[in-house]
Amino acid sequence: MRRIAAVAGIAAASLVLAACSGGSDKAAGGDASGSGGGDEVEVFTWWAQGSEKAGLDALVDVFGQQHGDVKFVNGAVAGGAGSAAKDLLQSRLQAGDPPDTFQAHAGKELTDYINAAQLEDISSLYDEFKLRDAFPQDLVDLLTVDGKIYSIPSNIHRSNVVWANPAVLEEAGVDPAAVPADIDAWLADLEKVKATGKTPLSVATTWTQVNLLETVLMADLGAEAYNGLWDGSTDWKGAEVTAALEDFQKLMSYTNADRDGLDWPEATQMVIDGNAAYNVMGDWAVAAFEEQDKARGTDFVDFPVPGSDSMFGFLADSFTLPVGAPHPDGAKAWLETVGSLEGQTAFNKAKGSIPARTDAKPSDFSEYQQSAIEAYGKDSIVPSLAHGAATPVAVLNAISDATSKFTTGASDLAAYQQDLAKAVAGS
Repeated sequence: MRRIAAVAGIAAASLVLAACSGGSDKAAGGDASGSGGGDEVEVFTWWAQGSEKAGLDALVDVFGQQHGDVKFVNGAVAGGAGSAAKDLLQSRLQAGDPPDTFQAHAGKELTDYINAAQLEDISSLYDEFKLRDAFPQDLVDLLTVDGKIYSIPSNIHRSNVVWANPAVLEEAGVDPAAVPADIDAWLADLEKVKATGKTPLSVATTWTQVNLLETVLMADLGAEAYNGLWDGSTDWKGAEVTAALEDFQKLMSYTNADRDGLDWPEATQMVIDGNAAYNVMGDWAVAAFEEQDKARGTDFVDFPVPGSDSMFGFLADSFTLPVGAPHPDGAKAWLETVGSLEGQTAFNKAKGSIPARTDAKPSDFSEYQQSAIEAYGKDSIVPSLAHGAATPVAVLNAISDATSKFTTGASDLAAYQQDLAKAVAGS
């Protein structure tokens, strides 16, 4: 946690400017203690399948134990790491039909909601639920906007993880225990896998490709220059970014042809089934690999994207209280469970992430999660692009559009770099 401060400064500074530049008094200084609507709660998420659904189910179980008098209404929308859910959510918010609470990524993703006066200040709940004692101060600072807090995180995730099938690697003559030192070394191993006829690196639809892009930028630029992409100190048009994009292009050349028709669980399953060697995905994928380990007696390998081993690609799922929520007391009950030790332990054990609370017991979690807890405490913490920590939604959308153009052959590398520079400059 000790190096999250740089990320907090980047995210909080943008959010402060947004909060100061717009929003109503109700959103910026509202009181989450208003009464009414405590008989049910619609919880809007994109947790509709895989380990995400398992985590939500575990959290709902705890919610039922803590607030059995409140009916849980599942508002989950599947698809695209939340892209489909976010589109529907924005339509509902603009129509004055908000859910009682919705999932969002902590960091700059909240900027637009705050700017549009769509979120209540829930700082009072941090005091009521004693969350300031449970969460690290650096995390509280990241979540604080002009003295106010707008969400409660349920977890911490790492984005820059490679998952690999050791049997496929051995078939290609690659030692599963030998982690490549950098992108070049990894490319050499991918070439060996390609010679066997297996897919070297599985990816899925555009957002997973953006996730891969961010990890290559981390690996090739290093933490300081990567952070500079988001605060303006690193030139998107510079030679070091060009070199990173060239590596991204090379990696994409080793991926599956049907990628744009898949979402992340299908791409991950290619590795589990032995049809692909590697997949880059956040650590929510660990549950699927651990289930494979139990069911088949097989194993898996995980390591940071080569070259990014000293960095922790940071993202956190969090929950909000929208302005005009029809059941605010129900939302308050849900937020209490989300922030509780019992809720965070059950949720993260199922989802594969780690708790935002510091009083959770590492021994309650898997071997991978214990390693993530350790890494989070010592590595340089950098914000995830694909998952809302690094940029506002509009910038991420522009980067995603540029990436889709590039990976489908509608632009070349030079045009791609220009499009990325324009996307970030638009922030």
